[in-house]
Amino acid sequence: MTPIERYIAQSPAIYQPQLRALRQTIRDVLPEADERIRYQMPTFYWHENVIHFALFKNHLGLYPTPSGVTAFQDQLTAYHTSKGAIQLPLDAPLPLDLIRNITIFRRHEIEVHYDLLD
Repeated sequence: MTPIERYIAQSPAIYQPQLRALRQTIRDVLPEADERIRYQMPTFYWHENVIHFALFKNHLGLYPTPSGVTAFQDQLTAYHTSKGAIQLPLDAPLPLDLIRNITIFRRHEIEVHYDLLD
């Protein structure tokens, strides 16, 4: 069991389907990433911290770094955002396509930064 799978298993059962869907969406884009707990949050690490998420009382926090928020600001108007964070309400469907696109963006940033493109 990965650290993220443990985090999900220890979360309230009502939120586990959302957390599993979020994890799988990110995992589909970053299958080679290590799953870790960093800053007490599930983290996908691939050459660096790529994206974090965490369950809170009233929302799911998604942390794709400041660049991940800035690049999608026009698509995030329905959500509360800050410098590197997006708050996703627990009582609304997860925007999985948007999360996938943000993860793809972060993956590409890392590929460029570490000269991993073919």
